[in-house]
Amino acid sequence: MTTKTATISQVHTGKSDVTRLVKAMTAIAWAVLGIGVLLCLINISHFSDKNVGLMVGLGFLVGSVHIYVIGTAIGLVHARLHQDGPQAPEDDSNSTT
Repeated sequence: MTTKTATISQVHTGKSDVTRLVKAMTAIAWAVLGIGVLLCLINISHFSDKNVGLMVGLGFLVGSVHIYVIGTAIGLVHARLHQDGPQAPEDDSNSTT
């Protein structure tokens, strides 16, 4: 009985893929923010925690901020990974002061 071995080449995402993802998440965040503002304005007449439409609108407002922050964080982490490689820390053990 033999086993079959399969290798998967390392997946390399290009800068354009991450940039496209960040732009898409930013657009989605703006769309969700717009929906949240619209829902809040429509249902603001009865300002209470029992007003489901208003609570959903507030949830959309909070969710849009989270979507935007996650998209921005993905872009920043990717940019930091592709800077000039990791630099080795300086060795201070041989220095005399």
